Amino acid sequence: MAYFAKNDDRAQRGGKLAADIATGLLLATFSIVFFGWIGGTTAFIVLEAALLGVDYLMPNDDDKSGVGVR
Repeated sequence: MAYFAKNDDRAQRGGKLAADIATGLLLATFSIVFFGWIGGTTAFIVLEAALLGVDYLMPNDDDKSGVGVR
């Protein structure tokens, strides 16, 4: 599955990356604060795996065969 759509411009791609990094840092911080270092790291890994799984399963127009995003 393509992370960027074909019609995304440079600013939108940069915004997606910045939002994903900020969200990941917030999730990691909250999970470590609530569950401690070991539990928080485990919770973060499980949560990110679930989010990536949902993102992988959601259909998108760019998922058609032969479509490449550069």
